[in-house]
Amino acid sequence: MAVRASLVLGADGSTTKGATSEAISSPEDRVRFLSQRRNADCIVIGGNTARHERYAKTPVDLIIVSHTSPDLLLTNPRAHWWNMHPSEAIEKARSEFGSTIAVEGGIAFISELLTQGLIDELSLSVTEVVGGENLVQLEQLLSHFSHIEKSSESDTIFYECR
Repeated sequence: MAVRASLVLGADGSTTKGATSEAISSPEDRVRFLSQRRNADCIVIGGNTARHERYAKTPVDLIIVSHTSPDLLLTNPRAHWWNMHPSEAIEKARSEFGSTIAVEGGIAFISELLTQGLIDELSLSVTEVVGGENLVQLEQLLSHFSHIEKSSESDTIFYECR
């Protein structure tokens, strides 16, 4: 029963490469990411994520928070478009779908929710990829949490933050 964000970073703090997180993900990251989202009542993403990532099929309802109508409404029958502030979307998602919410937006979207204290847990993966865009400081993300567990698998470091 939590709002859980997932984010992958390259070793240099990049959150995208070529405008997508897929280019910085690792096989180990992908397995964990897909496993976690299956346990959610819904997935919440921002407009940029809707435009650049693959969300044509999701295991649960997909909430797209954006000022403009996303094309995903045409391809994903579980997609919903909400033109509102991210914090309002979290509250509405909780009331309409349940208390276990997966946030899979980009760094700007997640940072907004972190600043407002609306992310209960962060699942963070750090891969060896460098040379991407949208850089973020790992320490800045971790500073929002009091309990952090670190592990690694192959070439990916995982942080589970609460």
